[in-house]
Amino acid sequence: MNRKNINRGFKKLRVWQDAVSLYVLACEVFIGFPFELKKVASNGIDAAHSISRNISEGYCRRSLKEYLNHLNIALGSCGEFHSCYESFRQAGQISEEDYEKLDQLHLKVENALLKLIKSLQKKQREDVWEDSFQSQ
Repeated sequence: MNRKNINRGFKKLRVWQDAVSLYVLACEVFIGFPFELKKVASNGIDAAHSISRNISEGYCRRSLKEYLNHLNIALGSCGEFHSCYESFRQAGQISEEDYEKLDQLHLKVENALLKLIKSLQKKQREDVWEDSFQSQ
C-alpha cells in the first residue's frame, strides 16, 4: 500500500534514500562485530542512521531555517560516520572491501547533502521558500 502525504515528501529525495541505504549497509558490515566491540559498532550504526533521520526531521519542520539546521546536523553525522568506519578500517575491524563499499556510498550521500544545503541556502537568500501547506 502506498501511503503518502505532504509530510512524507522527504521519501522522494534521493539523498534520503541513499542515506537509508547507507544505514542498511552499516548494519550489514558492523553487525558481526564481537561482543567487546558492540558499543562502537552500535555507535557507528547510529551515526549512519542519524543522517537519514535528520534529513527527514528537517524536511517535516517546514521552516527553511529549521530544515537547513537539521541538514547541517545530518552533515555532522556524516563526519561522525566517516570517522567511525575509517577508524574501524585502521584497526583492522572491517575489510578493505567493506571499507570501499561504505566510503563510496558515504561520499555519494555527503556530496548530495552538500548540494541540497547549497540549493536551499540559495532559496533562503532569494527568499523563495513556501512553508505553508496552502500552496501544496
